[in-house]
Amino acid sequence: MTNERTTEDIDAPRFPNRTFILLIIAVIVITANVLQMMGRPILCTCGTVQLWYGSPNSSGTSQHISDWYTFSHIIHGFIFYLLTWFVLPRAPLPARLLLAVLVECGWELFENSSFIIDRYRAGTIALGYTGDSILNSMSDILSMTGGFLLAWRLPVWVIVALAVAAELVTGFLIRDNLTLNIIMLLHPVDAIREWQAGAPIR
Repeated sequence: MTNERTTEDIDAPRFPNRTFILLIIAVIVITANVLQMMGRPILCTCGTVQLWYGSPNSSGTSQHISDWYTFSHIIHGFIFYLLTWFVLPRAPLPARLLLAVLVECGWELFENSSFIIDRYRAGTIALGYTGDSILNSMSDILSMTGGFLLAWRLPVWVIVALAVAAELVTGFLIRDNLTLNIIMLLHPVDAIREWQAGAPIR
């Protein structure tokens, strides 16, 4: 995954490529505008902006620049790098990053739809979840981008270690992580929900 060099890459555009960078910026700007049309607040309605918000079960989660779920979006970047490297090995890196940004932006729009918000509230412990602020969504997209670029530059074992560590630490500290989030969205498990709420698994 790191320092990949194939014969197909010799004539490929080198990263960064101005055209792809402009397209990525355009996609992010369009996403922000669509989120605003969906009624998402630009900033936290609490009236403040925090670089880090560490209370996972309060209304400020997903409203500020970063929080515990930022790590999940960094892991998104790891995963998208791996998938694009596997599926599109001949594509230049900027094109693969553009595809990753498109997918992440699509998820941000879907995540802030009434369907997913209601799903979070019904199937997980996020009973007070009302969606993300636009600031938080933009930060999530940038976190994914950072994860993607880290996966490009760092050895595979480092990326795997970082992903596992992030999942274990967040799972231990806030009883939630990307893996549990996916499970509880797709098929809520009562035992997991009780454990996340603070009760021991029976």
